[in-house]
Amino acid sequence: MLFDYKLTEEQNCEIISLSGELIDKNQAADMIKAIDGLLESGKTRFVVELGDLKYMNSSGLNILIQLLTKTRAKGGETVICHVNKKVNELLLITKLNTLFKVVDTKEEALKKLQSQ
Repeated sequence: MLFDYKLTEEQNCEIISLSGELIDKNQAADMIKAIDGLLESGKTRFVVELGDLKYMNSSGLNILIQLLTKTRAKGGETVICHVNKKVNELLLITKLNTLFKVVDTKEEALKKLQSQ
């Protein structure tokens, strides 16, 4: 299954919806460029929706860590939502659930970012 992403904006937050399988950093090169452009234009609040992401390995985790690092360096934040069971297990095993803000729904993520 191919990796894909969609960028939208809601309540002054950038929504990144991931789908498919994220197993190679090259798959996300276009997404990283788009996010870098958003960061350069002053956008610093991101929601990453993982509901349609079927699988992710360490390369996928690395991309999420890059996003989090870049947004926090600009004074912003990234919140992850709609995490499926497999990806959640990966976050727990690697203890990245303590690094990221993880919530159940996009609405919760937006509310968390609005309080920033």
